[in-house]
Amino acid sequence: MAGNFHAQSAKNTVPEIFRVKNPDYKRSPYTGMTREHWKEAAKYMLQGAFSYVHTLDDPMVFPKQPGKSYPRDPKQIPTEKLEGLSRTLFIASALLRENPDLEINGIKLSDYYRHQILNLIDPASPSYIPVKDPKSGPSQILVEFGALSISLFVAPDVLWKPLTQKQKDQLAATMLSYGEGPTIASNWRFFNIFILSFFRENGYKVNEALMKEYLTKSLEQYRADGWYNDSPAYDYYSMWAFQLYGILWSDFYGKKHEPEIAAQLIRNFKEMGENYPYAFSEDGKMNMWGRSISYRFASISPLPFLGILKDTETNCGWMRRISSGTLLQFLENPDFMEDHVPALGFYGHFEPAVQIYSCRGSVYWMGKAFLALLIPEDNPFWTATENTGPWKTEFKKDRVYNRFQKISNLMITDYPAIGAAEMRSWCHEKAADDWQQFRSSENYNRLAYNTAFPWQADGKNGEVAMNYILKNQKNEWEPFRLYTFKKYENGIYYRDVVLETDADITMQLADITLPDGILRIDKNNSKKTVDMRLGHYALPELKQKIKISTRKTGKFTATIIDNGIYQLAMIPLSGWEKVEAVAAEDLHPVSKKAWYWMLRPVIVPEKKTSIQR
Repeated sequence: MAGNFHAQSAKNTVPEIFRVKNPDYKRSPYTGMTREHWKEAAKYMLQGAFSYVHTLDDPMVFPKQPGKSYPRDPKQIPTEKLEGLSRTLFIASALLRENPDLEINGIKLSDYYRHQILNLIDPASPSYIPVKDPKSGPSQILVEFGALSISLFVAPDVLWKPLTQKQKDQLAATMLSYGEGPTIASNWRFFNIFILSFFRENGYKVNEALMKEYLTKSLEQYRADGWYNDSPAYDYYSMWAFQLYGILWSDFYGKKHEPEIAAQLIRNFKEMGENYPYAFSEDGKMNMWGRSISYRFASISPLPFLGILKDTETNCGWMRRISSGTLLQFLENPDFMEDHVPALGFYGHFEPAVQIYSCRGSVYWMGKAFLALLIPEDNPFWTATENTGPWKTEFKKDRVYNRFQKISNLMITDYPAIGAAEMRSWCHEKAADDWQQFRSSENYNRLAYNTAFPWQADGKNGEVAMNYILKNQKNEWEPFRLYTFKKYENGIYYRDVVLETDADITMQLADITLPDGILRIDKNNSKKTVDMRLGHYALPELKQKIKISTRKTGKFTATIIDNGIYQLAMIPLSGWEKVEAVAAEDLHPVSKKAWYWMLRPVIVPEKKTSIQR
């Protein structure tokens, strides 16, 4: 079956954890990483992938992890192979641009990827991708051909020019059949754009009117402060898709052929640099937030390219500190690699965060981060001294800093006391309408997301962290997910929320961020009594058992849990019956066991006030 046919890896040849060898703490006092270390990290990623490649014919197919990921039937295997090919090529193309003779595990990369590309147009190959049926709609093949087009732009001397004219024509016919076909009204339009742009740049006649239409519609998805709306969500796709694609396309093609569109994309890119970096923690960690979280450090992929905007005041040392910090957040984590391939999850395999459109090779979308190697070694992104930007020079430990993002209504909060960043964002998706079950899920429906406290999945027995969960008419626990942003005023973030399955259950929410926590003032406007719980962030149990304690101040009692790294407290002020510290298993991305709180109300309706610290 699809999940069982995999080449055997070279079990003893690939280290499971990346190590920074000979760190340069003069240029990079926080991570020790320079451009050469980035190249070593890229090679490390490829070593794991190529442990499954022994001949030029071996596809990039890896062991399937149990759960909802594909392939789920044999028809999906060619697409699985194409994903492994196109996504590992993000990493390889950047390396091949500098070193066309590069070998990994005894395989010459240039020979391997050219051979695999030609297999796509060979009807006798198991990896063959037929020309698109004109009656069919958009598919994952469009995505991967868009990715392949980016790598063809990156390393044409290695991947494109050595092909014969017949091979080029065949490849163009196949890829253009998808690029000139229908797409999805989201970041997917850029896949068509890159296919059309590459072949137009190389002398082929393409549907330029369609390309212009897709570019115009992509620009229309821009809102403000660096954020694109990805129909309908705001998440990392604004960054590892719209913003990265925009700056790459402008450099590869746009400045020459569509200068006005390129100029607008670059203006949007500059606004990203003024806001997005604040979404990372002081030590460069990214937040667990939004779908496709298995792409991990693809989140930093646009930041290095701020270094090529020479007319800006970009703090390149901060951008590299964030970028290298996020790389090491995962590369140095012992759970990151499983079978020498990144697991589907955040650190290790975490099934609640996996989407049905992912296969094991999908994770190499994170390889976009290594497109930073296209930036010359004398660029400020590589030469500036690492620093932590505003965390040391502007932020004060006894204050909290909110950056409200107009139009998108996102709010980024920075907590200098613990060096953490927090995100509040869009969520208004019914589970009944969400056939892929990710936009209505924990990926989006938390009250907030914090770099220090990765989200815990909901449990069937009412386990919940950083959200309300309520007993619905079917006697099932149901989280809030239908939020409506109201306003941001005087430092307070206001939302209304209604229970999906019962419009009589509704609340008004007010978040007030404090230097060491969150003051919640939530009013229950429900027309009926309901069993309700409010969960705080969860803490994973690590080397020591969670310690639970209480502390009284006047008439208020704080319930505290401590995992040896962080302490978190819940303080009910009014409207709540009691606080319960509860252990949950197999719901947290960091450890098997985690602890969180549940608050239970006294009666409803009534205003609920609590402090989460």
